[in-house]
Amino acid sequence: MSAHQYDEGHTVAGWTGFGIATVGSTVAGVGVCTVSALLIGGGLGIVAVSVLVTWALHLASWGKPPGRRDRAQWGMRVRDPSARAGHAGCVGCRLAGRGPARGRVVEEFAVGLRESAPAGETAG
Repeated sequence: MSAHQYDEGHTVAGWTGFGIATVGSTVAGVGVCTVSALLIGGGLGIVAVSVLVTWALHLASWGKPPGRRDRAQWGMRVRDPSARAGHAGCVGCRLAGRGPARGRVVEEFAVGLRESAPAGETAG
């Protein structure tokens, strides 16, 4: 039996991004120790690439949404079936244009306000 009864979110996207960011941080650290602006800039560039690679893998279903998941989704090599539609509250999915459309949410809110107002009166 595992010590943890929940998935900690270890994913291919997360570990790949972590590995690339570690290399970038190491290169930047060597640049600081050797006083080399080229190595510092290169290391920071590698860290920026790690963010983009992690985001791309997340959007390709190799990442998982935050929060609890079913036990069948706990494996690191299990792809996320809900990634195409976008994850609720996920900044990466929002930046990619996935998730609920803003216009639709605002429209549903406005319709709800109109339906809740008594006849002959305006809502708000």
